[in-house]
Amino acid sequence: MTSVIVDPQCSDDDRRAGLYTGDIYVHTNSAAIDAFVSFTRGMIEDAFGGLDPETAQYEMDVADYATVLGALKPAFIHHPESKTHLREILVEQGCDPELTYFDVPRLRTSTSDSYLTTGIAYAFHPHRDTWYSAPMMQVNWWLPIYDVTPDNVVAFHPQYFDRGIANGSARYNYYAWNRDSRAIAASQIGVDTRDQPKPEEPVDLDPQIRPVPPVGGVMVFSGAQLHSSVPNTSGRTRISVDFRVVHRADVETGRGAVNVDSHCTGTTMRDYLRVSDLERLPADVIAPYDVGVPDELLAHAIYGG
Repeated sequence: MTSVIVDPQCSDDDRRAGLYTGDIYVHTNSAAIDAFVSFTRGMIEDAFGGLDPETAQYEMDVADYATVLGALKPAFIHHPESKTHLREILVEQGCDPELTYFDVPRLRTSTSDSYLTTGIAYAFHPHRDTWYSAPMMQVNWWLPIYDVTPDNVVAFHPQYFDRGIANGSARYNYYAWNRDSRAIAASQIGVDTRDQPKPEEPVDLDPQIRPVPPVGGVMVFSGAQLHSSVPNTSGRTRISVDFRVVHRADVETGRGAVNVDSHCTGTTMRDYLRVSDLERLPADVIAPYDVGVPDELLAHAIYGG
């Protein structure tokens, strides 16, 4: 049974053990996250040129709004300060900098009342990150940049943590996605035509859990948790950041959540950077996760992030 654990006093090893069995952790106060939020707000507010980022959707044409996000999001991802802040957050939260590897942070926008839900502001259906070639030991960190409410956060569907459901992950290969689909996100306005893994049977969304971390806090959960974007009816755009983490010892031993229904190929692990020095995971550590990938797709398995 999934438990939501608030401000735990435990080691990162114990936290990961709980995450791999379905628990969700919420940390409510972090000086390193406060600094990251301040930096992120600065980039967002500059991009919107004086408009309130939470209400700019009411003053902008949707195509113009998508254009702003199309420039802002990659600039944020690749800004060197973004990585610096993530390293500080992970060290503050007790992660071993020599064994912990992180992916670049993703800026997420969930507009209110279906203003923009595709492409650059994709509203995620129920899914596991492990359907998208994430390893079973991936840990997700999610934090709000402005205040959030139960009407615009992420919902978890914990009854499916150890219960498989039919889905389209068998058609998904991470390297093919990077080659063919990622770059066109900003053009997907109105209807998103990209084939992304979705449930292929009815999913009961209730009971569900909607943690509401404060600004300056973060929630941490397994990439194997079934979760979805709550339909935003709050009247304000939800702006958040998430990033992913793996622990090298878990990668090497295969320790993680149980795989109940993920059938994708390829792996995201070439994107991860070591906290201590930004080095990548070695190729021989990643190689076992590429078993079964066709040679023509392996040619696109480049280091990214």
